[in-house]
Amino acid sequence: MTLSADLFFSFRSPYSYLAIGRYRSMMEEWDVDIVLRPVYPLAVREPDFFERNHPNWLRYTFTDMFRVAQFHGIPFGPPRPDPIVQNVMTRQIAEDQPYIYRLTRLGQAAARRGKGLAFAHEAAALIWGGAENWHEGEHLAKAAERAGLDLVELDAEAISEAEGLDAEIHANQAALEAGGHWGVPTLVFEGEPFFGQDRIEMALWRMQQKGLEKRSA
Repeated sequence: MTLSADLFFSFRSPYSYLAIGRYRSMMEEWDVDIVLRPVYPLAVREPDFFERNHPNWLRYTFTDMFRVAQFHGIPFGPPRPDPIVQNVMTRQIAEDQPYIYRLTRLGQAAARRGKGLAFAHEAAALIWGGAENWHEGEHLAKAAERAGLDLVELDAEAISEAEGLDAEIHANQAALEAGGHWGVPTLVFEGEPFFGQDRIEMALWRMQQKGLEKRSA
């Protein structure tokens, strides 16, 4: 019997990127359907979040995310450009955000087609994997193609159905909180949340307790 789980994900979250490829591999190896549930990042939901953090928070986060990437052999580099336009010195979030709304709506449009996990992984690998100017040229189009999708079609939907997609994205956030957490990446399986890229093995262990088996060859 195929099991199912929801993966709550943000395109601005480096830890979401560090987790999603491993969750994608899990779904390919094991008989589980992992549904992508994209959410807007804290920078959109709580713009003053970063200003309220301890001064050491940003330095530690950068140290840790590079360390995690190195440990798992995942290509990693600062996003160029950042999906969120933010003053690095003051941590203030700009009012104009040209990237994150498009990305998140594209992710939800891909999820509607049952290919959210693949698209988010391919797009995140551009953003956080060292690609410069990932938002220009054919970068995203090729990422969508690798996920079995058409970027022109996704972009058209992201524009024409922005309100509906946003409603689904906000519903994802409500589902995340109802599932017992507020941050990403969080996998929710049978009502139990597994927060962070360091809970993947534990999530797999729990699913195995519930009868998860490997996919047939």
